Amino acid sequence: MHVEHLSSSMDLYRALQELGVDGGGLSILAQKGTLHILKIKDLHVGAANILKQDALSVGADLAVPRGTVMALTPRVDTILIANERQLKELSRKEKAQPFGLKIVAQELERFCKLQFPKKIEIMGIINANDDSFYPSSRFTQSNVVEKIEEMIGQGADIVDIGGVSSRPNSITVGVEEELNRLKPIVDLLYQEKLYEKIRFSLDSYSPSVIAYALERGFRMINDITGLKNDEVARLCGSYQATAVIMHMQGSPSSMQENPQYHCVLHEVEQFFHERLEKADKFGIYDVVLDCGIGFGKRLEDNLALITHQKHFLALGKPLLVGASRKSMIDKISPSSSDERLGGTLAIHLKAIEEGASIVRVHDIKEHVQAIALWKALRG
Repeated sequence: MHVEHLSSSMDLYRALQELGVDGGGLSILAQKGTLHILKIKDLHVGAANILKQDALSVGADLAVPRGTVMALTPRVDTILIANERQLKELSRKEKAQPFGLKIVAQELERFCKLQFPKKIEIMGIINANDDSFYPSSRFTQSNVVEKIEEMIGQGADIVDIGGVSSRPNSITVGVEEELNRLKPIVDLLYQEKLYEKIRFSLDSYSPSVIAYALERGFRMINDITGLKNDEVARLCGSYQATAVIMHMQGSPSSMQENPQYHCVLHEVEQFFHERLEKADKFGIYDVVLDCGIGFGKRLEDNLALITHQKHFLALGKPLLVGASRKSMIDKISPSSSDERLGGTLAIHLKAIEEGASIVRVHDIKEHVQAIALWKALRG
């Protein structure tokens, strides 16, 4: 006889299958192995005491501040610890309770319905400018087809092409200059019919540039302003293009000048809610959400967003993370941009583990290998 410690809910599911548990029992037992840790902030103290008792009644628990049972303060922050099955039972119970617990029940229900992606996609980066922060991502008409063919061979699913740098303190260029940089490349890709081999994304928020690309085989618009411009939203809707809605505080020229958040997860989520409503009004149904790592964020904000992708998964849209070779790595492990591959892989694998399904990268081959190993380790 020997005892093995299973490392994760994925291990549990696989072990239950190997054990020969029947279908119904497999589902029930697997739910018990999926742990949720939810912070519920600014809860009415009466609601906290009710939720505490209800949590205990289903085998879960609610951490509350000292003095909550005596209602020493009117509102409290709490932490709920429950597995999938307990969370479902709690969400049903709280629908009948007072003190705002009906709203809590709705939130708990959202997290019961999380759908983790079945496929991880790799988005390769092509910059048609000479001032992007990572020189190896810069290409011109003369070598771009060869590079894209290489990306396809290495396993890229999407190629993201931009003509304007959005690095911190970058200088904005005019629409005419942006189009001059991109037009020869877009025309060449269209002429070579490379859009039949791979999806092309345009990293732009200029309507005239976006319209030009969409007319020539591009199927995705990577908008760092998150559909701020109505004309961009109209174009995405009319062409049925995928819209990548990214969060950014400020603009590239000033975004890293003392960015501040009261609660970065809540503020980014509220932004997504607003822009998803706008996308729906313009008939954009294929949406990807990007928290905007490094776009008006402090190191602690970036770390929180990467490790809490699951929070945004509750919005029901695919999640993109782009931290490739970014300066946040240097703040943890001092390095130049050409020395940050290891840090990039660590960040992206964590984001994928938390629910991201698209990673925007400079190094495709290395990511394909790392993700294949990650999948094998996860079973």
